Formats: sequence, C-alpha cells, structure tokens
Amino acid sequence: MTADREEGGPETVASGNPPLLKWRGMAAIAFAALVFFWPHLAAVHLVYLWATYSLVDGLLTWAVAVRGGPGTPRIWLGLMGGAGVACAATALVAPDAVGRYLVLLVSAWAAFTGVLQLWIALKIRAEVERGWIVLVDGLGAVAFGLGLLLCYRFEFEAFVWMLGIFSGMLGALFLLVQAWLDG
Repeated sequence: MTADREEGGPETVASGNPPLLKWRGMAAIAFAALVFFWPHLAAVHLVYLWATYSLVDGLLTWAVAVRGGPGTPRIWLGLMGGAGVACAATALVAPDAVGRYLVLLVSAWAAFTGVLQLWIALKIRAEVERGWIVLVDGLGAVAFGLGLLLCYRFEFEAFVWMLGIFSGMLGALFLLVQAWLDG
C-alpha cells in the first residue's frame, strides 16, 4: 500500500463527513440566489456578501480538517479553508479597497482552489471511479479564475452575473458529488 493510500484522500473526507459537501453546496447556491435576486448590488454589498460566503466555506472546510479522523488530508483541507478565510478577512477589513479589486481577489481565490482540486483529482484517480468530477470542477475553477484575470475590466453587473453563475454551478456540483457518494 502506498503512503497516499494510507493517508486517505478527499473521497474519504467527503464520504466520512457528509455535511461538508452538502453545506458547501447549499452555501454556494444561496450566494448565487442572492446575487441573482439583487443583480444591481452596490460593490460594497457584494464584497460583504462574498466575504460571508467565503468565510462560511472556509470555516466548514477547516471544521472537517480539525474533526477528521485518520486518513483526513488535513493539509489539503487546511489550504482550501485558509484561502476562503483569508479572502473573507481581507474583504471585511478593507471593503472599499477590496471592492475596487474584487474581480482580482475572486480570480485568485478561484484559480488557487481550482489548482488544489486538480492536485487532489490526480491523487485519487486510481482510487475513485468517478474522480473525473473533481478534475472537471478544478478545471472549471481555474478557467473561471484565469478568465476573470484576463478580462477584469468588464462591467460590474456582468461580473456579478458571472460570479452568480459560477457559484450556482459550484454548489450544484458539490450537491451532485454528495448524492453520488451517498448512493
């Protein structure tokens, strides 16, 4: 048995902690719904809304890293949670400054978490039959982050819609993966 298999992987964490994917998926979909119902949000309101989502997502991920049993990939989960908490803290400490650079902050967060998902997808490919779902999610997050980075000078309302669509798709994917693990 390899060291990777002795450590466990994200499939162990997800199946051993059913609420993680469910709550992260529900938080992402709730964020998307709020964005769609209020597409004319002021930049500062979007900053607070996104910071709240990012904080919830990061804390949920950290909770699983701390409570996880043997085989929990604590470093991977710690980095994922840390990215969310760091983005939230930055947005809450300096909302006006973050509002000017929110596109770049979201871009960096999406690309970073996407790269972590790609890394974990490569680690589980031999162990999990449908690990390609994590790969697709990681590729989507990296593409979204890089797309925002390359086209960050578009209208604010377009950014709001793109962020809502991405969040809704991410939440749906989390719920889909959780349903797949349950059944």
